[in-house]
Amino acid sequence: MNRETSQNLLPVVSEVPNTDTYNINPIHKLVEGQIAVGYESLASRLKTEKTIIIDGYVGVDWNEVISSLKTSFKDNGFTVSAFNIQDCLKSENEIEAMVAPYLNGDDPVFGKITDLKLLDYFEKEKLANVKLENNTDIQIVYGTGAALSNVEGCIVYVDLPKNELQYRMRANAITNLGLSKVKPHKQMYKHFYFVDWVVLNHEKKKLLPQFDIILDQQRPSEPTWTEGEALRKSLTNISQNFFRVRPWFEPGVWGGNWIKEHIDGLNPNVPNYAWSFEMIVPENGLIFGDQNGWLEVSFDMLMFLEHKNVLGKAANRFKYEFPIRFDFLDTYDGGNLSVQCHPRPEYIKTEFGENFTQDETYYILDAESDAQVYLGFQDDINPKEFKEALENSYQTKEELDVEKYVQKMPAKKHDLFLIPHGTVHCSGINNMVLEISATPYIYTFKMYDWQRLDLEGNPRPLNIERAFQNLNFNRKGTVVQDTLISKPTVEAQGEGWQKIHLPTHPDHFYDIYRYEFEDEVVIETNNQCHILMLVEGTAVELSVPQQQQTFYYAETFAVPAATNKYRLTNKGNGLAKVIISFVKDEAC
Repeated sequence: MNRETSQNLLPVVSEVPNTDTYNINPIHKLVEGQIAVGYESLASRLKTEKTIIIDGYVGVDWNEVISSLKTSFKDNGFTVSAFNIQDCLKSENEIEAMVAPYLNGDDPVFGKITDLKLLDYFEKEKLANVKLENNTDIQIVYGTGAALSNVEGCIVYVDLPKNELQYRMRANAITNLGLSKVKPHKQMYKHFYFVDWVVLNHEKKKLLPQFDIILDQQRPSEPTWTEGEALRKSLTNISQNFFRVRPWFEPGVWGGNWIKEHIDGLNPNVPNYAWSFEMIVPENGLIFGDQNGWLEVSFDMLMFLEHKNVLGKAANRFKYEFPIRFDFLDTYDGGNLSVQCHPRPEYIKTEFGENFTQDETYYILDAESDAQVYLGFQDDINPKEFKEALENSYQTKEELDVEKYVQKMPAKKHDLFLIPHGTVHCSGINNMVLEISATPYIYTFKMYDWQRLDLEGNPRPLNIERAFQNLNFNRKGTVVQDTLISKPTVEAQGEGWQKIHLPTHPDHFYDIYRYEFEDEVVIETNNQCHILMLVEGTAVELSVPQQQQTFYYAETFAVPAATNKYRLTNKGNGLAKVIISFVKDEAC
């Protein structure tokens, strides 16, 4: 297997669906058609096509795709010729020089989002003069960028989930777009994030309305596929009803045991689980399935096709970027996160090319009695002294007395801590944090990391200088208690229910509410996308005009703006508590 991870492959299909607890593989029904499995079935579908264009994402195993299809065609008596679009690429030296301005040298984390397009990687004259053999039954042009050629034909798009792409990266099984050499993993990921994914997402958006077939290549030798029109209709369907992305889970140096103990289906033979990416547009996928198989596509395909249905009034500002993310930070029996802050809006735009910054909150989903959060500075903070202490700790490897500079406060279940840009913060141990945040997620400027190594035994990179270009030293003393800890108020109530507002900071463009109810509540979207999680209780049933779906404790799901109105019914015995986040009207 050309992947390095403790996690199992997504099965082709599961005969025993999860029915009463958190489900790591949420499935959406295909609106029409069916899902097929394997290259033989795909060859059977394509055998009447004279010319086939097979395009797709970085990380795809093109050798497997083309060799398997050629074998299937030949076994059925068809002659085949194939042209690899890679032969039209610019030289590797040219590509490396072209992408270098976006990679910030050897910086281990940060580059700048590119404005390159896929066409920039190719010799345009070669693309315009692709010659196919006319003496074969079937002609194939394949590889990332194949649809840019002068050839017309049936278009197959091959997708690959971001988690599997990264597992292949860790196994040194893939390279960056247009290159043949494997980079160190941090450099390769940075190259993916700031260049390859940006370039290929733009191309994917362009091809989405056009491709005839979508193929999921994450399972070696066992792809799943369906018709492009079936996928498009299914994406439109969920954009008017509800959706839940496939979460994925990762160990980390500070990780804990809450996820291991509460979420079934994960590999227990790992040191911990630090994260779950519950809903992060650049990383998560959507699974569509029927009795034949499951097919996963990237979450951003939904945004590319139906961003107005999904975001409603927020679509004008955010366009194809889903603005809010949910993720878990698990420190149960683990360690403190690094002492950190996030960039100011003008800084993230100028330095990294992002359209909005990483404003966060910590919602405490669960906590032990000794759980704490570090947030804001002590009232007597001296910035110069703090920086000197951090630099000295970095150089000498001496432990830093963090509490001399940063406040530490108790964290209780259902507390909400507000972390707008520039705020010094980190979670302490024994917290299960639901991080509700703006979507950007890699822009963490670490100042101190408790003198520990990562899981591979390497020092974790710090960003002291960048942090000090963004820290807000006015967030100190009583200002922290007054402005950075949400103070809930009951905004509406009735028999057996109440709607509680958990105000966010003025710098946050999103708001947070909690509905608490014994039986049911009816909620209007007001032309906003609602992101929800059951944070207390067993299960709730979501009812939209034409569908119902049950969601379980700690599952993240979304109701698009186009749904207009929905009902939540408590399926447990006790009180149900559901968190809802959406973009503030004034921020649209």
